[in-house]
Amino acid sequence: MSHEPLQPTIRLEPELVAPETYVIHQVQQGLGEPLYVHLNSMLIRGRDPVIVDTGTIANRRQWLDDVFGLIDPADVRYVFISHDDIDHTGNLAEVMTLCPKATLVASWAIVERHTNAFDFPLARTMWLNDGEHLDVADRRLTAACPPVWDSPTTRGLFDNLTGVYWAADAFATPVTAELEPTAASLDADLWRNGMIMFAYNALSPWLKMVEPGLFADHCDRVKRLGMTTIASAHSPTITSESIDGAFEAVRQLPLVDAPPMPGQDVLDHIIAATAAVPA
Repeated sequence: MSHEPLQPTIRLEPELVAPETYVIHQVQQGLGEPLYVHLNSMLIRGRDPVIVDTGTIANRRQWLDDVFGLIDPADVRYVFISHDDIDHTGNLAEVMTLCPKATLVASWAIVERHTNAFDFPLARTMWLNDGEHLDVADRRLTAACPPVWDSPTTRGLFDNLTGVYWAADAFATPVTAELEPTAASLDADLWRNGMIMFAYNALSPWLKMVEPGLFADHCDRVKRLGMTTIASAHSPTITSESIDGAFEAVRQLPLVDAPPMPGQDVLDHIIAATAAVPA
């Protein structure tokens, strides 16, 4: 029996979300559900090109084709890793090998936690903490912790030239088989309930323990960056008309009931349903 990850069966082209800014897509079906989940990363193809997160191992061949179909690896100047989850670092070694002029923008926490999986080229690495800036040739990039996160390594990235904010795992939500291209295209209840489900069961179960006012202040601090577009690893693009609603939904997370975490009964159901499907 092979335990290799399943290859993606759904293909979405890279999406232009702002001038010279592309979301690199991967989509997988939710386990046991007729819903789908994005596993996105991003490319800023400016005067100093920046790769933002490096996709998954399962999608390696397509991810490399998608990114390097848009940019010559020799031209990449920075590789920003938002955090050390495997769906964000899956092709990090390949990228740093293929892009000899690239500096890896990480943090002390990422290096300490992820050295068991990747030999960091420290001479080609810089550490960028929450609130600090990276000035590249044609824009300022600001590291900004997103409203919710699942790792102490997490930093989002705000591009002051285009107004695009890379939110890492924040605003995560499933989509339907229609693969809605924007949050505005989603059913309102699906969007809200999807963010609640992901926030509590996949990202931030600590939300019930926070003081709502302090949490709202943090959300407002992020929103004051002034983004006009939010690109997230696990969400369709959040365009300007949906940003207020996205932040309001996240502000309410400490006040809502946490959905139950799927247990063994759900796994048994999935196994039985899978076994009933002809090969």
